[in-house]
Amino acid sequence: MSDQTYQPEHIEIPPVFAWPPRPKEALRYLTVDIMVPWGLFWIATAFVFWRVLTPEMHEMRSFSFGWVAFLWVRNALVLTVIAGGLHWWLYVRKSQNTETKFSRRWLAQGNARFLWGDQVHDNMTFSLVSGVTVWTLYEAATYWWYANGYVSAPAIADGPFYFLITLWAVFFWSTLHFYLNHRLLHTRWLYKVAHERHHLNVVTGPWSGISMHPIEHIIYFTVFLLWWVVPVHPVIIILTGLFQGVSPAVSHSGFDYVRFGGKWRIPAGDNFHNLHHRFFRVNYGNSLMPIDRVFDSWNGGSEEDMQRMKERFGRESGES
Repeated sequence: MSDQTYQPEHIEIPPVFAWPPRPKEALRYLTVDIMVPWGLFWIATAFVFWRVLTPEMHEMRSFSFGWVAFLWVRNALVLTVIAGGLHWWLYVRKSQNTETKFSRRWLAQGNARFLWGDQVHDNMTFSLVSGVTVWTLYEAATYWWYANGYVSAPAIADGPFYFLITLWAVFFWSTLHFYLNHRLLHTRWLYKVAHERHHLNVVTGPWSGISMHPIEHIIYFTVFLLWWVVPVHPVIIILTGLFQGVSPAVSHSGFDYVRFGGKWRIPAGDNFHNLHHRFFRVNYGNSLMPIDRVFDSWNGGSEEDMQRMKERFGRESGES
């Protein structure tokens, strides 16, 4: 019997990549679908962090425990607020029970595969102790790189159009990078050594987002390295960390939408990635870019996609 009761809408190829072109839908996708509400939230948070919660660039010319630890606390707090808040609302308070929940099952307890037999405590530990630490070290190294003049950060006023382009680039670069490093992590050796830990979370929750083996964190957060050769404003560096480090708490929430007050709802869980956790060999990237369609691993949840997946799995079983 299926563990699903809620059936989300199936996922289509983004109109930006549609053929023949659909310019109106593509423009709406870029300006509304990507940005509202979470894209704008991450961008706004990045600006606030830049203004009040990031050391001055001259302070970061040499590494010191003080400013790196400050970044770690900042990053740990924002992850705790988002992941912890979603977990409390959806899994502790159970404010909407299983409404829009991808799976009827709840998070594991008494399972020896997780630290202390508890999925949530396990996920929190790997996210905060390893995930936030590796994220912070990459972010700090990127600031140090800029502070010492190896790359010059362009001012927003000197190139506002370039700045806007790099804002969108964060989302697309993260998606491309995720596909590449995710396929790498699904190679036999790296999967057994590292990525298998993340896949213990067949049913995901907010703290599952960056609950990974430290080796996977080291690979996953190499997303920052593009900015070591492509000059960007510090807001872009912060946005990269937020999108890579905190947005997975939302996409792994396990619920398609979060409801408030009986009337309001906001999009939350990413069923595209949820299907990857269920079926393992589909959806290595994100639906923002249809790379999986190119490599025949796309599953948008439709009946046709499910049938195509079964046929592909059958062919692969026959070949092995």
